[in-house]
Amino acid sequence: MFDFPKLDMRLTNISGYALSSPIDPPQNRRFSGGVRRLYKRDVVLVVVETADGLQGFATAGASSSAMREYFDGDSHGTFADIVNGTVAESLTGERIDSVTDAHDLLFETDLPDRLLYEAISAIDIALYDLRGKELGAPIYELLTDDFGSEPTTEIPLYASAGMYMEPEGYVGQAKTIEALGFFGYKYRPGIGIEGDRKTVDMLTETVGEMEIMLDVHTWWKLRDAYGERAIAELVEHATDRGAYWIEEPVEPDDREGYVALAASGAPLAGGESEETAAGLVELGRTGAVDFLQGDVRHHEGYTGCTSAIEFCRGRDVTFVPHNFGTWLGLIANAHLVAAAPEAGLLEYPIFARDPLLQTDADPGMYPFDLAFDIIHGEPSVTDGVLTVPDGPGLGLEVNLDVVEEYPFVEGPWTEFQYDE
Repeated sequence: MFDFPKLDMRLTNISGYALSSPIDPPQNRRFSGGVRRLYKRDVVLVVVETADGLQGFATAGASSSAMREYFDGDSHGTFADIVNGTVAESLTGERIDSVTDAHDLLFETDLPDRLLYEAISAIDIALYDLRGKELGAPIYELLTDDFGSEPTTEIPLYASAGMYMEPEGYVGQAKTIEALGFFGYKYRPGIGIEGDRKTVDMLTETVGEMEIMLDVHTWWKLRDAYGERAIAELVEHATDRGAYWIEEPVEPDDREGYVALAASGAPLAGGESEETAAGLVELGRTGAVDFLQGDVRHHEGYTGCTSAIEFCRGRDVTFVPHNFGTWLGLIANAHLVAAAPEAGLLEYPIFARDPLLQTDADPGMYPFDLAFDIIHGEPSVTDGVLTVPDGPGLGLEVNLDVVEEYPFVEGPWTEFQYDE
């Protein structure tokens, strides 16, 4: 990866701020077998400062898909404590000549793997942001030097929305999103086997050229899982109806399950729940996924995701980042896509009151105002295409007022309440 020249990249302060964006009032979403209750969305803002007075930024915290935010006694609050404790103690005062120097220092700590790799991811992004600011260059230019590629700064977006609704609700949302020009519409089924079949049918009969993706972790994750046979039949049905992909149809570590479903010819996607970049490549090596979903916020930053991108190069598998958080995280992943050879699509989560979406009907899943307020200004999106900022580093200005405006709230961000 990119080696820093011998400049004074001495780290003087590392801070982590746990933030909460309330969903007020809490939302109830009925799924097959119960109700999902949504209280808030959490994020950790990581700030890395150098002796030259520059600041690099990243967002961090466990993947929402993995739902680890409040498992095993951990939360975004305890992760911020780790950033301010173990991570800061390991890096403050150190001279960093290469991004991987910081990785090496963190590997020397006693952090458990799932927290270690989250910390490495955040620090990696922040260091790339710093390096870009030092050179006056956007991150994607630093990355194209590594890849030997030419940047592509106009990136089609697919809209990520649709959570536990009646089929007609998904259809109405898809119509709104298609009118906005998005490449695709990804939704989260889980309202029951017949309801999910009907939703696929109605969506594929309604939309025009827009692609349809299914994010189906509900089928196996919840207490009343559908079962292998039902899942296989639903995957086959979605494939027959022209789904662009079916995402996480089995548990992340069920490699045999992925392979069995892929044998039917189904276009599968996965990878966001892998703990490491090596896990991403391992999933790719099964030959079972057509789309590998790394994320700079969770897979060791730009350094880690590079290995997955290089694996995909020249193979029948496409790297499409997972991205389900703030505009800061969106832009961080966008720089990777802009630089990566053979990548060219990015996930855009649709939250309520999104100021970029000028529509009569709000297609957002739930409010996540912090997602927008964490930066000054707005990303440049026209007809479903993002223009990656060309300013130094990430090319955006972080709004540090959110530290005061969105104080952390203890407790789970979501709960699943099952029918008796």
